[in-house]
Amino acid sequence: MSLTLPETGFVVLVDKPYGWTSFQVVNKTRWLLKKLTGIKKIKVGHAGTLDPLATGLMVLCVGKMTKQISLLTADEKEYQATGCFGRWSPSFDLEKRTIETHPTPNFNAKQFENCIEKFRGKQLQKAPIFSAKKIDGKRAYLSARAGEKVEIKANEIEIFYLNADASKWPNVNLHIHCSKGTYIRSLVNDLGACYGTNAVLTALRRTRSGNYKLSEAVKISELKAHLASKLTQG
Repeated sequence: MSLTLPETGFVVLVDKPYGWTSFQVVNKTRWLLKKLTGIKKIKVGHAGTLDPLATGLMVLCVGKMTKQISLLTADEKEYQATGCFGRWSPSFDLEKRTIETHPTPNFNAKQFENCIEKFRGKQLQKAPIFSAKKIDGKRAYLSARAGEKVEIKANEIEIFYLNADASKWPNVNLHIHCSKGTYIRSLVNDLGACYGTNAVLTALRRTRSGNYKLSEAVKISELKAHLASKLTQG
């Protein structure tokens, strides 16, 4: 008997690998579903993008569950991140090859905690110019790559929890629980400015999105078998 999509659709939790775009994860899932079912047109979408250099939880919606994407996208997120202080890039992460080194002050625990405290709670934040944020219908990174001036308005976000481990200074590990629309690259960059230097995001992993946890996600190598288990006998 052939496999087919359940009438209600379903959610797939994927652990996005380093270097993959969110589109590639969606495309891979759609391709596997087409191969498993023989259905030519299958709706697949995600509830929150991850940058290519980030890893971790992606919530994918299949079939009629794609109608819930806007609701799921609004969920709070949790991340584990690492920032390197004293370094900078125009993308605020390692995507851009040119990394400029700036003076790194000695670590002062009280001064650093004061900076961390400033970024807890509601605040206005600007997205990086090298981001997928739309400005007048155009992705910001397209304008930035073309050398055009990019003006990004600040949006209100909320950071519910922010904890830092600076035991390996100038590399700082961060645990972040935040609202939809928070750019961790911008947070790290802004923390660097607060501390009187620069900072660049060197690692990012999403560990939770709403009620979905990374521990429940499957790796790309496990995706085909996982999808097959969610399909029904036609």
